[in-house]
Amino acid sequence: MRTAPSILLAVLLSLPMTAAAQTPGEVFRKVTPSVVVIKARGSEVTAAGQTRFLETGSGVLISADGKVMTAAHVVATMDEISVEFLGGETVSAKVIASESAADLSLILLERVPAGARVAKMANSDTVRVGDPVYIVGAPYGLSYSLSAGLISARWAPNTVHRAMPLAEFFQTNATINTGNSGGPMFNAAGEVIGIVSHNISKSGGSEGLGFVVTMKTAQQLLLEKKSFWGGIDGQFLSDEMLDVLNVPNNMRGFLVKSVAKNSPGDEAGLKGGTMVITVGGEQLVLGGDIILKIEGVPADSAASMMKIRDHLAALKSGAPMTATVLRKGRVIELQGIVP
Repeated sequence: MRTAPSILLAVLLSLPMTAAAQTPGEVFRKVTPSVVVIKARGSEVTAAGQTRFLETGSGVLISADGKVMTAAHVVATMDEISVEFLGGETVSAKVIASESAADLSLILLERVPAGARVAKMANSDTVRVGDPVYIVGAPYGLSYSLSAGLISARWAPNTVHRAMPLAEFFQTNATINTGNSGGPMFNAAGEVIGIVSHNISKSGGSEGLGFVVTMKTAQQLLLEKKSFWGGIDGQFLSDEMLDVLNVPNNMRGFLVKSVAKNSPGDEAGLKGGTMVITVGGEQLVLGGDIILKIEGVPADSAASMMKIRDHLAALKSGAPMTATVLRKGRVIELQGIVP
């Protein structure tokens, strides 16, 4: 006659096996061939004039043809992007899609190194508060550093960060510092559940309030929906700024601060700023174009820019596009091509 323990053992052995959780070290060794360190060079206007700068971030390889997910603020307006894999091999890359309203970008590698491994993307809807998570990236440029923590909360789009209304966020207490941005957050099975965005800190360091865009959001905005990348950075002009700058007829628009080299905006002829001034205690980069309309749609608010991006994303590659800009007091038309 079978005893109770033997019956229990037989029942356990007959149960289907599920993906087993792994130790932090096992997860780290499994996923590092898919994690990359991103070094992007750009230019900006400061009080000292035009300067070059280097932005360091992280990313994750998500396809065999060389697509890498990362944060928009790491690459979206940069002139040159290089991607370093485990072992030090470095390849160049270019932005092919970007959504600043969720701090997400997709870059394409010039080639995929032989030792690279494509990460497995998980269904982030199954993630729950309290689940263990791991972040691998390059905090302060220290490549392939591991931090561990838990899912602290989950935030619906347009709740935790008004500048990123399209992003659903995980909140985590896993350490996030400068250089982690754009890197992957993994579950205990070594699957990607999100892309690191930012942390909220009073001291400037990590204080346990890290925010990671869910993989659901990343897949929807970068893979399922065509996202238009223009390669420009700037700001909308308020009524006060329009008056101070003496803009003709108070023409509302988007003041261009910088334009990434070889981006669609650059190829269309958009000009970035050339000087820094202080207006009412706020620093402004002036001298660049003010975009008034794109394809006839006013470029005067975040909502309008979303409409413009959706319209351009729906156009076929190679289709013409028109921008109406104010440059040095004159309204001119610029012609560009949809990438």
